[in-house]
Amino acid sequence: MTGGSEAARPRSPATLAVLGILAAALFLGLLALGTWQVERRAWKLDLIDRVDRRVAAEPAAPPGPAAWPGVNAADDEYRHVRVAGTFLNDRETQVFASTALGGGYWVVTPLRTDEGMVVLVNRGFVPTEKRDPATRAAGEIAGPVTVTGLLRITEPKGGFLRANDPAAERWYSRDVAAIAAARGLADAAPYFIDADAAPNPGGLPVGGLTIIAFPNSHLVYAITWYGLAVMLAGAVFYVVRDERRVRSKPAGRTASPASGVR
Repeated sequence: MTGGSEAARPRSPATLAVLGILAAALFLGLLALGTWQVERRAWKLDLIDRVDRRVAAEPAAPPGPAAWPGVNAADDEYRHVRVAGTFLNDRETQVFASTALGGGYWVVTPLRTDEGMVVLVNRGFVPTEKRDPATRAAGEIAGPVTVTGLLRITEPKGGFLRANDPAAERWYSRDVAAIAAARGLADAAPYFIDADAAPNPGGLPVGGLTIIAFPNSHLVYAITWYGLAVMLAGAVFYVVRDERRVRSKPAGRTASPASGVR
């Protein structure tokens, strides 16, 4: 049995070079991810501020046909709008909804505006047992109406992990183009309006249930990435210190075979 343990050996220059390159690349990558999250946070805060100002603004007319090609979420979603016209109640569509009031349906009704265009209006929520318009006849308003609400961008390709099935009247998202096609509305606007909480005759549909929420965890993510970068820098410091300590020690002597324990 040999007495003593073999002294730690310094790493080769090639190994140190590979480790250094990997550590530098990882460190820069972590810094880049942290900086990206800081930029995303600034963008998100600006978005929240813009949406808050749109919602709080005085209602204005929604974009007309000339402006439809340029309508987009960044510039137009949640604009506070007001429009007057007449509901086309015979072309109503019920879209599956899950709300704070429970499960049921959004009542989406085309509105022929005084200017002649058609806008889909999400009038609000009805419970499942009130899906049939005949069960809430008082709320099927005939004649001129004025709707105030928030402009919303179309929701294509279904929702709740299910695709819309127009032929079976199964709607899971407010896909403006698909609903307009199914109802024969050739001149419908490419957006819809979420009606506000103004009460409807008979109490249904219930409007004003739009949820405006923008998750903003970017600061937490930024701290996480920057924290990992600091931890990596600390690990590199300890490796370098250990390497210098090993290299500063004089080479040890190897014990002779005769010095073993008897």
